[in-house]
Formats: sequence, structure tokens, C-alpha cells
Amino acid sequence: MLHPRILRSLPGFSASALSLKSSIKISKYGALKFKDSSTGRFPPTPGTSPCLRWNPKYRHTPRRVYPSVPHLRTVSTKPLPVKRGPAFRFLYRLFAYTGAFGLVTSGLVVAFFAYDASTYREDLSFSDIPVSATALNPRTGGPKNLPIAEVLVDDEDCVEMQTQKDKPKLVILGCGWGSVALLKSMNPGDYHITVVSPDNYFLFTPMLPSATVGTLELRSLAEPIRRIVQRVRGHFLKAEAVDVELSEKLLEVSQTTASGERRNFYLPYDKLIIGVGSTTNAHGVKGLENCHFLKSITDAQAIQRKILQNLEHACLPTTTDEERRRLLSFVISGGGPTGVEFAAELFDMLNEDLGRSFPKILRNEISVHVIQSRGHILNTYDEALSRYAEARFAHDQVEVLTNARVKEVQPDKIIFSQKDENGKSVTKELPMGFCLWSTGVAQTDFCKRIADKIETQTNKHALETDTHLRLSGTPLGTVYAIGDCSTVQNNVADHLVTFLRSMAWEKGKDPEQMQITFQEWRQVAQRVKKRFPQASDHLRRLDRLFEEYDKDKSGKLDFGELRELLVQIDSKLTSLPATAQRAHQQGQYLGKKLNKLALAAPGLQANEMDYGDLDDAVYKAFEYHHLGSLAYIGNAAVFDFNGLSFSGGLLAVYLWRSVYFAQSVSLRTRILLAMDWSKRALFGRGENFLPRSFS
Repeated sequence: MLHPRILRSLPGFSASALSLKSSIKISKYGALKFKDSSTGRFPPTPGTSPCLRWNPKYRHTPRRVYPSVPHLRTVSTKPLPVKRGPAFRFLYRLFAYTGAFGLVTSGLVVAFFAYDASTYREDLSFSDIPVSATALNPRTGGPKNLPIAEVLVDDEDCVEMQTQKDKPKLVILGCGWGSVALLKSMNPGDYHITVVSPDNYFLFTPMLPSATVGTLELRSLAEPIRRIVQRVRGHFLKAEAVDVELSEKLLEVSQTTASGERRNFYLPYDKLIIGVGSTTNAHGVKGLENCHFLKSITDAQAIQRKILQNLEHACLPTTTDEERRRLLSFVISGGGPTGVEFAAELFDMLNEDLGRSFPKILRNEISVHVIQSRGHILNTYDEALSRYAEARFAHDQVEVLTNARVKEVQPDKIIFSQKDENGKSVTKELPMGFCLWSTGVAQTDFCKRIADKIETQTNKHALETDTHLRLSGTPLGTVYAIGDCSTVQNNVADHLVTFLRSMAWEKGKDPEQMQITFQEWRQVAQRVKKRFPQASDHLRRLDRLFEEYDKDKSGKLDFGELRELLVQIDSKLTSLPATAQRAHQQGQYLGKKLNKLALAAPGLQANEMDYGDLDDAVYKAFEYHHLGSLAYIGNAAVFDFNGLSFSGGLLAVYLWRSVYFAQSVSLRTRILLAMDWSKRALFGRGENFLPRSFS
């Protein structure tokens, strides 16, 4: 507040200003009080006035809260700020937000370069590492007198490695979906883990068709397997398993040296996990050397080169019209998810990106054909989805040839038979410049050698396992098989017959003459569900099953009636699909079970119970849960979730991408996928559709 003397000395002073000052007073709470002109007094202090006290009748009136420390407020004679217009306020906020965004962005860029600078090393990173002499010069032995890799060169790299080198040796073959899920589910330090595979990367196979035409880059689908193995402090050997000595627990491994020479050695194991995948099923068709396959990065690169080669040759002035049409005829043999998605991706690339770089006449000469042996493509999906996919292909002018079987593939044409309207088989020829073979899976040579050694392995397509994923015919708890190379054996009847015989002998009865009541049938059904979880759906109404197979209406089931019932259930159990989803679930299941076994091992050894069926005692049997199927069909997608089907256009495509984006194995691959989809939208597929060497 200004003193009266100072006010009088100011230019423009008037008596009204002095009288205004004398009529203003500041309370101890810092509030301005004005003198009442009628009474000549200042109002009482706030809080003591009756009107400012809390009154329940005036609940809407807020209670005043004053600061505990009084402060001085001055009266300014400056004019009030001028109110700006909406345009000014908009521009002001725009520049303010833009400046803030620029500052934040600049800060992030500086932070990134600071982090990038910290990743470079000037000092030398090597040091003296102890290495066992046995690792450098392994002893020889085994049936073939080969070197035995009992100790690996990195077993003493760190303290953690040294502590687990004496743990049970777990050898994992392959680095596919099952093996990676197994590695990511295991606890570090429980086992001495060694991964053996001819490829040193994990490949996201469901999106491999997108990489063949440049929608995605191949590196976006691959994750170095050593990064995954490091989490469990394991070891990796870039080699190929060729044979196994089951009696001596020795795995024969073949490795190519720097000079190109093949050398074999033995790798001992306590537990062996077989996850080597499968090969393409030829179905006895001739000329498959003229076809391309889609199982690996090498296959995808070969497809890229072939498509580009055909397009370039079709542009030459010396190419005739007939030859041009043949070069631009693309045939896909197989109407499953892989074949359908490749056909859709190929058509999208040819339709959307071809005209940007190639003569427009090529677009008019292109033809895409899908040959399917069944009545519909995507025959494992809901029929409505199959028909939707066929209608979508018809709209895109992709020819679908159903009820057709390929007889022979020649370098310039494909010969196939197709049923006409009368059901008669007619042989046809189709000129082609490219053929993709995608018609099922078959056993690898390694799996065939194992099956030949075990008499109980009678399946010609995959290795048979029990419900605990243990390889049938091998010692319990030593060899497991997961993924496409295996199939779960559903021998419900044989297992229960053995159980009933043992139960009859315990009661001193003849198994053939034994009869069970409904209560005993309930106990049998519970055992079936525990041992074979996939049979649970067929054992929901036990009373109806009991009544149906009680032929003589005696209220009991004899041995023959019970066996007939179980055989009927066994026949309804279908083989699990050879998909990434199934392999992933098996890997997760096996990883969790191995963790349980490692945790229970000390107690079992202390009680001398480290033999017998430990898997069944420690963990439940494997149960497959089908989470649904999905497929891309050319700027559209179809979904089949346990009977709930859904199909649509671009919104479904974004949902399809989101599902696979979430299933990607690492943050690195997710970022690369997002970048690839963005590049396709901005620049087309040309940026990614350049074959690159991949190692």
C-alpha cells in the first residue's frame, strides 16, 4: 500500500484517490475490506460473521478456507489486459504446442544418440577364459567310435555356466515353435541345455507368405536363436541330428566344417526333445523338382527370385505372347492356409504394385490358379468361410480348381485330373511359369531312422507319443517329441483294458468274466479323462453311454461291452493339427513339466523314488486347446474360433495383423513388422521385394 505522502507527490494526484485509500483496509487474512458508507465502519472479520458460518440449511454454500499465513495484496493502477480474439488464441496455442512438441522430439533424438554412443566400445572385450581340456580334445567312444562332446567349450564362461554343467543334460533338436516355447517356459539353472539345429534362427512361419512378395522383410520374421537360448544360459550347436543310440543315450550329430567336410560326433543326453518339424508331402507326384516349397527363408528367397525373373523375362521384346502368358501363369497346388495366403499375397502384389515399375500389359496377362483336391479351399474351416474365400478369389479373378489332383509337374506345364459335373475324371493341362507345392507334411529322414529302430512306431507320417509327449517305445522320461514331427497316440481302449485286467486280478476275478456297475464306470471314466484329456468331450453324459452299451439291460457292463464303448470313443478322437499353435502349446506344456520334475528331483532321490512313471506322478497329461484359425485372403481375412466364424475386409485384415503382431516372439520383431507395414503403405512392396542373402 502507498503512503498518503507518496500519493500526494505523484503526478495527477487528486483528493478522490486519497479518500479511496482511506476507505480500503486489508484484513489479517489478506482480503480487501471496504468501509460501509452508511455506518462509516469496516465489516467484521470473515469467519466471525453469522452469514459465513456453516449452516446445514445452506448445504450448497461452501465453507471458506483461509490461509494460515497472511500475505499482502496490492492494488494496481495498471489497465486490465485486452481480451484477444479466437484466431489469436488458436495461433498462440498452435505455436505453443508445436514448440513443445519440437522440444520433446529434439530431446528424444538427443537421448537416442546419447544411448547409441554408449553402445560402442573402445576397450577390448576379451579376457582369459578357462576351457576344459576335455572340451578341446573329447574322448572317442560309442558304437561308431566317434568323439563324445561331454563338455562344451563355453561350459566355464561364467559362474552360472559352471554351476549347471553337472546338471541333467537336456538336448533340444530344432528351433521351431515347440522348441522356442519350451525354452521360454523353462527356469534357468535346472538343466544343462543344448540346442542343436541346422538353422540359427527362429522363423515366424505363419507370415512367411507375406515375405515372399515383399509385404514384409525376411529379417522381420527371424529371431536369432542364441538370444533365446541365452535366457536359460544354454548352448547352441549349428549342426544336424542324423541318428540316436537309445540304449546308450548318445545323439549322433553331423556338422559341416569351414572346408565343407562333414564330421560326426556324439552328444550325450539325459533327456532328448525332438522338435525337428516335417518336410513337404510329395504324394507320389512326379516332377516336384520343378516346384517351389515354402518352409524356410531359403525357400522364400528362391520364390522372390523366380517371380522377379519371370516378370523381367516377360518384358523382353523377344518374348512371344504365348510365352509371356506362360511366364505370368502362377499355380499353387494346395488349398490349405499356406497355399491360400500365398495366392492372396501374390495377387495383391501383382495387382497393386506391378503397374508402378513394369509395363501395364503384364497386368492384363497375369493369371493365378489354385488347385485343391477337396471340394472347397480351406476345408478345415467352417464351410461358410470356405465359400466366402472362394467368392473373394472369384472377385479377384483368382481361379480355384476344386476336386482336382496333380499327376505330374513339368518345367512349362502342370498336368492334373479334375472331376466334371458327372463325376468323371478328366485330365487337363495348365501352362505355368511358377508352381508352389503346399500339400501336407511328411516325416524327415531323422524321424524315419528313429521309427525304424522302434517296433511300436507304426505310423508312417509322424512319431507316435503318449499323452505325456513321451516317444512310444523308449524308456520313460528320456525321449520326448513335439510339433509337426509327432502325433499323440489315442489308444484309450488298450490302456483301459490293461487297467481293467489289473483291477480284476487284484480282486481275484477273471478279466473276461468281470462286470462293472455304473459307479465303477464313473471311476473308469475319470481315469480316462485324466490319462486322455482329449476324450473329455466324449464322456460328458456317462449315464447315456452306460445305458446305450448295456445291451442286456443288466445294470452292468461286461468286458466286451466296455471294450466296445472305449473303441468307439477311440475312433472319434482325431489327430491333432500340424500347426504352429499346437507346437507352441506342447512346448509350453513340456517346459512346465520339466520345471516340476527338476523341482521334485531332490525329494524323489532322497526317498529312492527316482524311477517309474515320474511324469504322471508330477504333472498332468497334455491337453490341446484349439484357439481358432485365421487366414488372409487378399485385402480380407477369415476367422474361425471354435465354431464362431467371422470374415470381412480391411478391418478383418487389421485384426489378422494384430493377432500375429501379438504372437511375435520379441519386441525387435514387433517393431520391424510395424515398420514393414508402414513402408508398404508409403512406398509399396518394391522396397522389400528385392532378394537379399540371409545367413
